[in-house]
Amino acid sequence: MKKILFIGILGLLIAFAGCKDEKRSVSIIVTPQEVYDAVYGKDANVQLVDVRTLEEFGTSHLKNAQNICVTNDDFQEKVKVLDKNKPVYVYCQKGARSAKAAKILSDMGFTEVYDLQGGITNWEEKGLETEM
Repeated sequence: MKKILFIGILGLLIAFAGCKDEKRSVSIIVTPQEVYDAVYGKDANVQLVDVRTLEEFGTSHLKNAQNICVTNDDFQEKVKVLDKNKPVYVYCQKGARSAKAAKILSDMGFTEVYDLQGGITNWEEKGLETEM
C-alpha cells in the first residue's frame, strides 16, 4: 500500500513540475511599415540584425542594422552579444533565412523576436530607404 501511495505522489509531483509557467518566446512576422516604425520611431530601443551574408549586406541594408549571417557556423556565438530582453528585428533577402534566425533566437531565449515579412526585397518594394 505504501508503495502505491509513493508512486501516486511521485506521479503528481512529476505532473506539476511539467506544468510550471515557463516564459516561452516566439517570433512574430511583421510588415515593413511595422519594422520601420519600431526601428526608426522616436522611442526606438530595439536591435536590428541583417542575417544575410557580408557580401549581401555590403550591397544594401537597413540603416543601423548589424550583420550576423545565419548561415555561418558561429551565428549562435555572435548573437550572444545581443540583449535577450530587448526586441530583436531580423531580416534577410526574402524571408527564409530570417525565419531560421528567428527560430534560433527564440530557442535561445530571446523574449521578443520580430521577422520582417518578405525581407529587404519587400522593404524596397514598399519604397522604404536602404543604405550601402
